[in-house]
Amino acid sequence: MSGGGDYLAAAFLVFFALLLVYVVIMAVRMSRMERELAELNEIAARRDDDGGGDRDRDPVEVPTS
Repeated sequence: MSGGGDYLAAAFLVFFALLLVYVVIMAVRMSRMERELAELNEIAARRDDDGGGDRDRDPVEVPTS
């Protein structure tokens, strides 16, 4: 390869490596969010089985700016 071809190949390799790192990071974040969502669903299911918990309380109004 010529000098320009070597730089082009190196640029593609760097881009591919960065893309691979990005995909891995997103996969890890997504799996963590799925675990947290499953845990929240489990908590909600237990809360429903227990009779609703705080459902008898008045709703809280959230002030808007």
